[in-house]
Amino acid sequence: MIRPYRPSDLDGVMEVWTKASAVAHPFLSAEFQTAERHHIATVHLSNAETWVWESDGSVLGFIALLGNEVGAIFVHPRFHGTGIGRALMDHARKLRRELEVEVFTENAIGRTFYARYGFELIREKVHEQTGLGVMRLGLESDGR
Repeated sequence: MIRPYRPSDLDGVMEVWTKASAVAHPFLSAEFQTAERHHIATVHLSNAETWVWESDGSVLGFIALLGNEVGAIFVHPRFHGTGIGRALMDHARKLRRELEVEVFTENAIGRTFYARYGFELIREKVHEQTGLGVMRLGLESDGR
């Protein structure tokens, strides 16, 4: 079930992020991942409109929106391929007519998910903090 994020979800959201990020972002340094984990917990979640997928009292996935940007979408790796990510993105589509997202070029899992969903390349750039390539993708209101 999709529902709004509550502060009591923090541990579950961070566990999902940690497990899923390890699978999707093995190319990121441990130092960057540690800093990002702190940033998500202390800044990002309080500034984003976040929705969680909960099942039997456990958070299995989440999506965080910053305006029309998908700031984060992560599903626990044990539940990849079960439709949770699509359901979370469908929910975001109901809330926003158009969506954009940035994904690391090396994140094959994320790029595949976004391509299947219908996102298209807007531009490529270098991520300032890591020096790695990122792709800005967009999904228009009549997309999919």
